[in-house]
Amino acid sequence: MNNSVGKYLNGLKWKGNSYLALAGQFLLMMALFTLCRIGFYLYNTSFFPDMTLARFVRIAWGGLRFDLAGLLYINSLFILLSILPFSFRFHAIYQSVLKYLFLITNGFALATNVADFIYYRFTLRRTTISVLKQFENEKNGAGLIFNFLIDYWYAVIFWILLMVVLVRMFNSIKVEGPQLKNKIVFYVSGVLVLPVLIYLFIGGVRGGFAHSTRPITISNAAEYAYTPKDINLVLNTPFAFMRTARANVIEKVNYFPSDEALSKVYTPLHVPQDSVPFKPVNVVVIILESFSKEFIGFYNKELDHGTYKGYSPFLDSLLGQSRSYQYSFANGRKSIDAMPSVICSIPSIEVPYVLSHYSGNKVNSMASLLKKKGYYTSFFHGAPNGSMGFQAFANLCGFDDYYGKDEYGNDDDYDGIWGIWDEKFLQFHAQKLNTFKEPFYSTLFTVSSHHPYHLPKEYENVFKGGEMEVYRTIQYTDHALKKFFDTAKKMPWFKNTLFVFTADHASAQIHFPEYNTAWGYFSIPIFFYQPGENWKSHSPEIIQQIDIMPTVLGYLHYDEPYIAYGRNVFDPSTQAFAFNYLDNTYQTFMGDYLLQFDGKKPIGLYDFRSDPLLQKNEVNEKAEVVLPMENQLKAFIQQYNNRMVDDHLTTEGPLSPAAHQP
Repeated sequence: MNNSVGKYLNGLKWKGNSYLALAGQFLLMMALFTLCRIGFYLYNTSFFPDMTLARFVRIAWGGLRFDLAGLLYINSLFILLSILPFSFRFHAIYQSVLKYLFLITNGFALATNVADFIYYRFTLRRTTISVLKQFENEKNGAGLIFNFLIDYWYAVIFWILLMVVLVRMFNSIKVEGPQLKNKIVFYVSGVLVLPVLIYLFIGGVRGGFAHSTRPITISNAAEYAYTPKDINLVLNTPFAFMRTARANVIEKVNYFPSDEALSKVYTPLHVPQDSVPFKPVNVVVIILESFSKEFIGFYNKELDHGTYKGYSPFLDSLLGQSRSYQYSFANGRKSIDAMPSVICSIPSIEVPYVLSHYSGNKVNSMASLLKKKGYYTSFFHGAPNGSMGFQAFANLCGFDDYYGKDEYGNDDDYDGIWGIWDEKFLQFHAQKLNTFKEPFYSTLFTVSSHHPYHLPKEYENVFKGGEMEVYRTIQYTDHALKKFFDTAKKMPWFKNTLFVFTADHASAQIHFPEYNTAWGYFSIPIFFYQPGENWKSHSPEIIQQIDIMPTVLGYLHYDEPYIAYGRNVFDPSTQAFAFNYLDNTYQTFMGDYLLQFDGKKPIGLYDFRSDPLLQKNEVNEKAEVVLPMENQLKAFIQQYNNRMVDDHLTTEGPLSPAAHQP
């Protein structure tokens, strides 16, 4: 018997063995994923300053764990079909099917990795499954993809080179068999090896074999990260997709034992105590696409040794007559993060609120609250109707009417990618406002200062820009705003209108090192302008997008309770703070400091005013600063998560007796 078994085993060959071929195919993909990691870093070196070889080796070593898990996820069908204990798996047609299955699925995986070389600059995080929902309503999806391929041709070439290597190396890995000629031995051995392969598969997907090991998630990448942003180098995009496909991201937390203890630290419940009668002033909120604070000379007079002028002369002039703030922050990095932040005072954590499982929650918004006071409400966005899900969210917020590309009605003014040129659409906005019954509230979202940074033909040689492509479009949109105001100030409603300016998020294009930081990534303009008011106030105070709604309502002396996660910045009794989420890390700004928190413990404390490059981490040196900031942040997170899960984002239901304005 032993001689017979030995005879069959002697028939096995290293070359052509299907199991060894499977291992070789995975080693090939692991190598290509590592090349993608290197390419990701090389394309985005400015976001990873002070990188050392030792640091990158640690990142790459940890990344193998996530690469293996991601590859096992996307190749699960290929693996199953490759290890079936039947001889037909060696048939030429069957092997051909396996080949194309492997090349197509892994080619797509490589494409997502390479695409993230580019997209990371816009989001500063690995792309997750939420991106599919983000763009599902785009009517010009094919055009956007084509434009992406043309503009970033070098990324396409890199992917093609990866595919050439993949195809050639895959073809060199031969599968021959069955090598065991005795059918009984072949089937028995094939069945016996299945539990071993399944065990290896589960261990690879989970990220380890220990009984206590839970399946690794995005947060596990922090184990290999020197700084939070290193997490994006450790990860790969297919893994980020898979691990967020069914993620129920927001869960209740209990940092504080009772609602009373929680509300004493922070509550989003606003109960106005104002005895002044409501003031029915018109409100126009203008959200500027990708307008970093870096682009505006008014905020940056010290840059370039005091010679920096910026690219928005009109906004500079308006800022000189407005209430503005030196440290003004976005609550997210995407346009869809800005919508709930600005309109509803609801930030986004981990995934955009609009794309979360709780996007159907009932919310209060400036539109719904002001409608109670007799306001007509409208939302303007020059993109194709339905783009980015804005129209659906506007409906959820209670706007009376939505005005998009369809309502504009003239495709001659369409830029071919994002929407109607800003100059044309802002004039349309002004004319429409002139037809509305006062008081009215309107939000407008611009589109032109967006990649690929094109200009209308008549302005191609007018705006010269500077070192970065985005500068010309910033100049153009600034010019469009000037013409809008030239038109609006002749209209009867103008002097009775509060204008609020903000950006949806900071731009992916960064020039000055001060803005290539954890605070710079969120630095945007936020200011308030009321014709006839002698404000001219530029404060060193902190403000964020979610402060806009309660500030506007406070200015109007709104007198009913509502939920808002921000504060009325015009009220000096409120505590100034800002919140955002970056690299799986919570960030809060209070006083002079930025605190970073991983959900369990503080991991960074920086004096962002005196140390703008965030070079000195004082988290272990200033406990007296860390503790109150940590408590405030924990209370903010608990109020956000628990109210989100409980669908308690309005004042319906009992009001906490401990409620106070944050």
